[in-house]
Amino acid sequence: MKTKELTIGELAKQAGVQTSTLRYYEGVGLLPPATRVSGQRRYDPAMLKRLGFIRLAQQAGFTIEEIKILLENFDTNPPPVSGWRRFVKQKLVEIEATITRAQQMKALLEEGLRCGCLDYDECYALISTGQSCKS
Repeated sequence: MKTKELTIGELAKQAGVQTSTLRYYEGVGLLPPATRVSGQRRYDPAMLKRLGFIRLAQQAGFTIEEIKILLENFDTNPPPVSGWRRFVKQKLVEIEATITRAQQMKALLEEGLRCGCLDYDECYALISTGQSCKS
């Protein structure tokens, strides 16, 4: 049994995006061209998962081009492995570095909340050397 295709408005509403976003994604190749019924775009409900992936990748700092690389390689059967694997490994290194920086900033902010220093420069110097504030 074939699932009911979604109009652009239905897909946009369920995905929490604007219809213009869907048109843009289609234009840049993040979404495959929609089928047309009487000139209106129709989407497979599976596009909701794809849109969720796109949103997550964007929130993680991936560019449109990087997302395209990931999606294009998933869409081919079998995927071209070597270049894709290299790309994914590099992105994993970048993500780990981002996580490390975020954890360092979190620790700095937490220490700043505990600290009673009135002078930021003095406090930052103590925190960045790994010492706790003494006030």
